[in-house]
Amino acid sequence: MSDKRPDRSAQSARARLETPGSRWRGFHIDVEAVGRVSESIARFLGTGKYLVIQTVVVVVWIILNVAAVGLQWDPYPFILLNLAFSTQAAYAAPLILLAQNRQENRDRVSLEEDRARAEQTKADTEFLARELASLRLAVGEVATRDYLRRELDEIKSLLAERDIEDARVNR
Repeated sequence: MSDKRPDRSAQSARARLETPGSRWRGFHIDVEAVGRVSESIARFLGTGKYLVIQTVVVVVWIILNVAAVGLQWDPYPFILLNLAFSTQAAYAAPLILLAQNRQENRDRVSLEEDRARAEQTKADTEFLARELASLRLAVGEVATRDYLRRELDEIKSLLAERDIEDARVNR
């Protein structure tokens, strides 16, 4: 008997390829936590506070390696400092890209929600316009309060005139 269903291992492999980095050799990585941390790091890297801290560290590094003869762990071409900057850039760029991708996903979801809300608002507006048009037609055929007052006032004045004429005739 042949089973026509796809192999579960093939399905799980496909699911793993479609979901970025959820599990790796039994080690669970919380994608949302990594994303939140990367966003916080990316936000910090884009602040003036970070630039001031980095500038102070670089100035202190250079002063110690140029002026303090006994502490020169990184002489003039500052190769270790360049290596530190390269390492920082190698980690900062992917973290910033990850934060941008998460923001793009949030923007896409927000745009979809806005579109759905706009469609619903448009449908509601069209419905209300139809209802208002039907009410206008219905009100056009129905006696309004002002119309009834005018008619009653007219009847009242006719009755008053008739009473006056009857009073003249009966005298």
